[in-house]
Amino acid sequence: MNDSLSIVLFSGTADKLHAAATLAAGAAAMGRPVNILLQYWALDAFRSERIEIDHGLAYDSMAAYASRPVKGTAAIPWLETFRMAKELGEMQILACAGSLEVLGIDVTTLDPLVDASGGIATFLLAAEGGQVLFI
Repeated sequence: MNDSLSIVLFSGTADKLHAAATLAAGAAAMGRPVNILLQYWALDAFRSERIEIDHGLAYDSMAAYASRPVKGTAAIPWLETFRMAKELGEMQILACAGSLEVLGIDVTTLDPLVDASGGIATFLLAAEGGQVLFI
Protein backbone atom coordinates (compact mmCIF):
# COMPACT_ATOMS: atom_id res chain seq x y z
CA MET A 1 0.00 0.00 0.00
CA ASN A 2 1.30 3.47 -0.87
CA ASP A 3 0.67 6.61 1.16
CA SER A 4 -0.97 8.69 -1.57
CA LEU A 5 -4.23 10.56 -1.06
CA SER A 6 -6.56 10.54 -4.05
CA ILE A 7 -9.70 12.66 -4.06
CA VAL A 8 -12.61 12.34 -6.48
CA LEU A 9 -13.96 15.88 -6.27
CA PHE A 10 -17.53 15.93 -7.60
CA SER A 11 -19.16 18.76 -5.66
CA GLY A 12 -18.66 22.36 -6.70
CA THR A 13 -19.93 24.05 -3.54
CA ALA A 14 -17.50 26.31 -1.71
CA ASP A 15 -17.57 24.30 1.51
CA LYS A 16 -16.66 21.05 -0.23
CA LEU A 17 -14.07 22.68 -2.49
CA HIS A 18 -12.45 24.13 0.63
CA ALA A 19 -12.58 20.78 2.47
CA ALA A 20 -10.87 19.02 -0.44
CA ALA A 21 -8.25 21.76 -0.70
CA THR A 22 -7.52 21.55 3.03
CA LEU A 23 -7.15 17.76 2.91
CA ALA A 24 -4.86 18.07 -0.13
CA ALA A 25 -2.71 20.70 1.57
CA GLY A 26 -2.43 18.63 4.74
CA ALA A 27 -1.41 15.50 2.84
CA ALA A 28 1.06 17.43 0.66
CA ALA A 29 2.61 19.02 3.76
CA MET A 30 3.11 15.50 5.17
CA GLY A 31 4.94 14.47 2.01
CA ARG A 32 2.08 12.34 0.69
CA PRO A 33 1.44 12.40 -3.07
CA VAL A 34 -1.99 13.86 -3.86
CA ASN A 35 -4.15 13.04 -6.90
CA ILE A 36 -7.38 14.92 -7.56
CA LEU A 37 -9.96 14.02 -10.18
CA LEU A 38 -12.32 16.90 -10.96
CA GLN A 39 -15.76 15.77 -12.06
CA TYR A 40 -18.91 17.64 -13.05
CA TRP A 41 -19.67 20.52 -10.64
CA ALA A 42 -16.15 20.64 -9.22
CA LEU A 43 -14.82 20.78 -12.77
CA ASP A 44 -17.21 23.63 -13.53
CA ALA A 45 -15.90 25.53 -10.47
CA PHE A 46 -12.35 25.38 -11.92
CA ARG A 47 -13.38 27.16 -15.14
CA SER A 48 -11.34 30.37 -15.29
CA GLU A 49 -14.40 32.59 -15.77
CA ARG A 50 -16.26 30.99 -12.82
CA ILE A 51 -13.58 30.87 -10.11
CA GLU A 52 -14.43 34.23 -8.57
CA ILE A 53 -18.18 33.63 -8.24
CA ASP A 54 -19.86 32.49 -5.03
CA HIS A 55 -20.20 28.71 -5.31
CA GLY A 56 -22.66 28.48 -2.43
CA LEU A 57 -22.78 25.85 0.29
CA ALA A 58 -24.05 22.30 0.29
CA TYR A 59 -26.50 23.17 3.07
CA ASP A 60 -27.87 26.72 3.10
CA SER A 61 -28.63 26.42 6.81
CA MET A 62 -24.86 26.33 7.46
CA ALA A 63 -24.25 29.73 5.83
CA ALA A 64 -24.26 31.61 9.14
CA TYR A 65 -21.60 29.29 10.56
CA ALA A 66 -19.49 29.06 7.42
CA SER A 67 -19.26 32.83 7.05
CA ARG A 68 -17.89 33.32 10.59
CA PRO A 69 -14.09 33.26 10.66
CA VAL A 70 -12.41 31.12 13.30
CA LYS A 71 -11.04 33.41 16.01
CA GLY A 72 -7.42 34.33 15.35
CA THR A 73 -7.37 33.03 11.77
CA ALA A 74 -7.89 34.43 8.32
CA ALA A 75 -10.02 32.43 5.90
CA ILE A 76 -8.07 31.41 2.81
CA PRO A 77 -10.08 30.96 -0.41
CA TRP A 78 -10.36 27.38 -1.68
CA LEU A 79 -8.38 28.03 -4.87
CA GLU A 80 -5.51 29.60 -2.94
CA THR A 81 -5.47 26.57 -0.62
CA PHE A 82 -5.12 24.31 -3.68
CA ARG A 83 -2.25 26.51 -4.90
CA MET A 84 -0.53 26.21 -1.53
CA ALA A 85 -0.98 22.42 -1.59
CA LYS A 86 0.72 22.26 -4.96
CA GLU A 87 3.63 24.34 -3.64
CA LEU A 88 3.93 22.15 -0.53
CA GLY A 89 4.33 18.85 -2.31
CA GLU A 90 3.45 16.50 -5.12
CA MET A 91 -0.09 17.14 -6.34
CA GLN A 92 -1.70 16.27 -9.66
CA ILE A 93 -5.09 17.72 -10.64
CA LEU A 94 -6.79 15.82 -13.44
CA ALA A 95 -9.93 17.00 -15.26
CA CYS A 96 -12.25 14.07 -15.99
CA ALA A 97 -12.40 13.73 -19.78
CA GLY A 98 -15.95 12.37 -19.66
CA SER A 99 -17.17 15.29 -17.55
CA LEU A 100 -15.47 17.76 -19.90
CA GLU A 101 -17.36 16.21 -22.81
CA VAL A 102 -20.75 16.06 -21.06
CA LEU A 103 -20.50 19.67 -19.85
CA GLY A 104 -19.04 20.93 -23.14
CA ILE A 105 -16.00 22.43 -21.39
CA ASP A 106 -12.70 22.90 -23.21
CA VAL A 107 -9.76 21.95 -20.97
CA THR A 108 -7.98 25.17 -22.01
CA THR A 109 -10.67 27.22 -20.21
CA LEU A 110 -9.74 25.70 -16.83
CA ASP A 111 -7.51 27.32 -14.23
CA PRO A 112 -3.79 26.59 -14.81
CA LEU A 113 -3.76 24.53 -11.59
CA VAL A 114 -5.39 21.74 -13.61
CA ASP A 115 -2.52 19.68 -14.97
CA ALA A 116 -4.24 17.61 -17.65
CA SER A 117 -7.40 15.82 -18.67
CA GLY A 118 -7.78 12.08 -18.51
CA GLY A 119 -10.11 9.22 -17.90
CA ILE A 120 -11.05 7.17 -14.89
CA ALA A 121 -8.39 4.57 -15.66
CA THR A 122 -5.66 7.23 -15.48
CA PHE A 123 -6.93 8.35 -12.08
CA LEU A 124 -7.34 4.82 -10.73
CA LEU A 125 -3.81 3.88 -11.76
CA ALA A 126 -2.46 6.88 -9.87
CA ALA A 127 -4.68 6.09 -6.86
CA GLU A 128 -3.89 2.37 -6.73
CA GLY A 129 -2.92 1.21 -3.26
CA GLY A 130 -3.50 4.59 -1.63
CA GLN A 131 -6.35 6.25 0.21
CA VAL A 132 -9.32 7.38 -1.94
CA LEU A 133 -11.96 9.92 -0.87
CA PHE A 134 -15.13 11.05 -2.66
CA ILE A 135 -16.26 14.61 -2.02
